[in-house]
Amino acid sequence: MRMLCLAATFLAATAFGAFGQGTEVAFGQSHDASAPVEITSDSLQLDQAGGTALFQGTVRVGQGAMRLAADQVKVFYVAGQAGQQGAVERMEAEGNVTLSNGTEAAKARRAVYQVATGLVEMEGDVILTQGPNALSSQKLNIDLNRGTARLDGRVQTIFTPGSTSAPARSNP
Repeated sequence: MRMLCLAATFLAATAFGAFGQGTEVAFGQSHDASAPVEITSDSLQLDQAGGTALFQGTVRVGQGAMRLAADQVKVFYVAGQAGQQGAVERMEAEGNVTLSNGTEAAKARRAVYQVATGLVEMEGDVILTQGPNALSSQKLNIDLNRGTARLDGRVQTIFTPGSTSAPARSNP
């Protein structure tokens, strides 16, 4: 099972603070999907018949250097395999969602991680940061397998000239 995760590497390509509708950035470069996953929360509701596990209250998920924090995380298991390791279909994080890896982090209202495809979708007031650089948008799509991400919905940036981060690519 891989954790919903994030690693962002970027720098704005222009000094004007705003991109077009879509911006691509490097992402997920140091994610180790084979590392053990640890989840802690204030409570857990397990529904074996429905194939779900609901972690609530100060939820923390860790895998290697990657971290996820949220108010709640619901895990959906592949039909007929509830509770078996490696049988996770998707994870949905709600409320104050933060994904981080060292100095890189993304915040949003909601995130969904599709385990089989390695795709993560974050939405709702997304803020993506790496050190002193930041990007904001309404939606962030991450492909952990390719190590890329795409921001959509009125992308704006703040960056520090002279930063060692890789440039973002804007797609109008």
